[in-house]
Amino acid sequence: MEVADIVRAQGDRFIERNRSWLSYQQLAVLRALATCRTAALGGHVDRCASCGYQAISYNSCRNRHCPKCQAQARQRWLAAREQELLGVSYFHVVFTLPQELNALCQQNPKVLYNLLFRASAETMLELAADPKHLGAEIGFLSILHTWGQNLSLHPHVHCLVPAGGLSPDHQRWIRPKYAFFLPVKVLGRIFRQRFVRGLRRAYRRQQLVFGGQTAPLAEAGRFQAFVDSLFAHDWVVYAKPSMGGSRVLRYLGRYTHRVAISNHRLLAFDGEQVSFRWKDYAHGNQERTMTLTAAEFLRRWVQHVLPRGFVRIRQFGYLASPCRTARLALARQLLHFIPGPESDTALTVAATWNCPRCGGPMEMGPNLTASELAGRCTFFDTS
Repeated sequence: MEVADIVRAQGDRFIERNRSWLSYQQLAVLRALATCRTAALGGHVDRCASCGYQAISYNSCRNRHCPKCQAQARQRWLAAREQELLGVSYFHVVFTLPQELNALCQQNPKVLYNLLFRASAETMLELAADPKHLGAEIGFLSILHTWGQNLSLHPHVHCLVPAGGLSPDHQRWIRPKYAFFLPVKVLGRIFRQRFVRGLRRAYRRQQLVFGGQTAPLAEAGRFQAFVDSLFAHDWVVYAKPSMGGSRVLRYLGRYTHRVAISNHRLLAFDGEQVSFRWKDYAHGNQERTMTLTAAEFLRRWVQHVLPRGFVRIRQFGYLASPCRTARLALARQLLHFIPGPESDTALTVAATWNCPRCGGPMEMGPNLTASELAGRCTFFDTS
């Protein structure tokens, strides 16, 4: 059972009924999943070097939203990030947008998700640089997630932060004064302030689109009242210490190269309804089963398709691209930390797979177009 099966069975009907609000990118992703690992994308012939058995492997869509196409990219990413870890404890920090902003996020994903990244990063950097808290230049990795376990819209950013940072003169490593690194309530207040400030700026610059239930917010007075209401309650920031960054990195790595749900959580699909597993975090992380119509499942799923070219994994502070190599080398020098051997998550790409008949190595043959595939009389393998 795969997300692609649901798209192939109900995708055309879903698109026909919802074309008025589906974006070009959402349509493109649905079509990519529908053709992934099918004859439509062509394939290549594999041949067993021992017994001569032949099989056709279909090409993948390679779309970053596809649950099946990003395993190797994820492994490469994990291996590269693990090589950047320092010999210190780490913190897992999560910044979450209140649900009142969900409708506006659906209308303006690029603007609001960029703002979420910027506001959370500026909050961390500002508070860490304050001598009252840490007084150091920190570096961290941020990853955008837009979903909850039940596929509802739940925009939040996960941050992996080394405990400590570089002194302003870059002559020493400053360790946290307190076990909690940075106070979460203060983080929440600054985060809210910075995000709302950016939201108002986007409105003044006419960067926001209003439609559907957000249409009334186009009027200045109503938008101002809406923004004021965001101060009615605290914004949630979660922070948890970890003995090392590798554990958190591997946890986050499960979600970096896919969207919303993995295929292994799907339980059943009868052509009309989809059942899947989900964890109810509000009631002790209990595992439950949810059943939705295929149309509702696809509606929830496509709202997590990101705008074209949107970068959902970013690095800030001394881990930002312009200075990452030099600052990491400096941090290791100050910490007297020598990186270990290459991570065991480093990907070794096998050139062959084993023959299902004799167990011998399968050799990859030439690529074939869809029309060429149609003329071949061979065994098929779509794994």
